[in-house]
Amino acid sequence: MKLHIDGNEVPVSWLRNDSVSALAELAPITISMERYGGFEQVGPLGNKIVSHDQNEITGPGDIVLYNSRNIVIFFGSNEWSYTRLGHIDLDSESLSSLLDKESVSLRIG
Repeated sequence: MKLHIDGNEVPVSWLRNDSVSALAELAPITISMERYGGFEQVGPLGNKIVSHDQNEITGPGDIVLYNSRNIVIFFGSNEWSYTRLGHIDLDSESLSSLLDKESVSLRIG
């Protein structure tokens, strides 16, 4: 699957799990995301997909599923109960440049 943030394709290493497979079935999908907490972008999938949440410490570039319904992409760090989906393979500065905004458009497909 490819991932675009505001029209820019970014390199992603997707995990192999049921949640990523379910996300692939929704693709192509565009998600309106909003900055939350100063360290992440969060957006609703519009559908509930399978999740296997566990306590995770996230870092810049991590892509996770929250509450079976929301995609979260980090440009900072947090600890919470998530299902890991993948990782954007960019440095912290590049991630902040793409994500540290009020809102972004995410396209998965």
